[in-house]
Amino acid sequence: MKVVQPNSGQGLSQLSDKLSKYCQPRSGRAVWELSVTGLPFLACWLTALIGVAWVHWLFALLSIPAAAFLVRLFMIQHDCGHGSFFRQRRLNDTVGRIIGVLTWTPYAYWRRLHARHHATSGNLDMRGKGDIDTLTVSEYRNLSAWGRMLYRLYRNPLVLFGLGPAYMFLLKQRMPIELLRDVKDGWISVMATNAAIVGLVVVASVIAGPGAFAAVQVPTTLCAATIGVWLFYVQHQFQETQWDGHDDWDFHRQAIEGSSFYDLPAPLRWLTANIGIHHIHHLRSRIPSYRLHECLKDFPELRTVNRLTLWQSLRCASLALWDDSERKLLSFRAIRKGPTLIQE
Repeated sequence: MKVVQPNSGQGLSQLSDKLSKYCQPRSGRAVWELSVTGLPFLACWLTALIGVAWVHWLFALLSIPAAAFLVRLFMIQHDCGHGSFFRQRRLNDTVGRIIGVLTWTPYAYWRRLHARHHATSGNLDMRGKGDIDTLTVSEYRNLSAWGRMLYRLYRNPLVLFGLGPAYMFLLKQRMPIELLRDVKDGWISVMATNAAIVGLVVVASVIAGPGAFAAVQVPTTLCAATIGVWLFYVQHQFQETQWDGHDDWDFHRQAIEGSSFYDLPAPLRWLTANIGIHHIHHLRSRIPSYRLHECLKDFPELRTVNRLTLWQSLRCASLALWDDSERKLLSFRAIRKGPTLIQE
């Protein structure tokens, strides 16, 4: 992956200003995007549920396309949280809360935590706020043997993309752990979502039976959660990403240098609602997902900034430690063998 920065004659602040014209949502397009995502999801999910209950268990395979559309629904919820999907704030919040029941993600609670992520992404002194836990090489070397083992276990792909998503979406988000003192966006958001989820589980279990519901819902939720965590991971956990201490941290620079352009094939780009165009999203989070590709067309220089293909992204799974001297994210193997073997 080659890192190319935008034209040096065009400051990032000026670029942000130029992108502001894309921040205007389009109501008709928003309704269309919601329809072609929500209706296929419901069709796959309901057909799977009814099919497993009354026809054959093979209908549970429809959980796979249901999970794909659920990922796209989460991206719409993500847009709503930024206030960018619809023109009206109330409509964004209403749709976001409804989708939150399907994604098992309390809308207002997640919105607050995600805002922290955007405000602190790439800041070494503000880690742990809506991001993947990442240590520097020196911090890792200063850990005890037990601490190193725990960190290596946490960064193991089987944990990070297997157990991690299940824990996040099934357990962690059932309590406002990170907003315990906030009544509205913490307790009310989480508990109201939990109550709605319980209602959905009860109704679906009564209609199709608890076994059929579990056979459809569990793989749908876990598959979508794993895809979602992977997408979030590669958006910032790539070798040429950037981290800085608070004194050197700059919002505009980190948005571009610390976020990837995950250049996916067209079908996957559609299913992930252009979230791979993450450098532009971080620079201007109020741009609706359905207008991000328009930005790439109008600013072709951004197509080569931190571009990451699907094949290249697989190598990111082994990265785990930020090296201040090399200004790169490295694997455990790279730091063990020394800087001479680090792949450029």
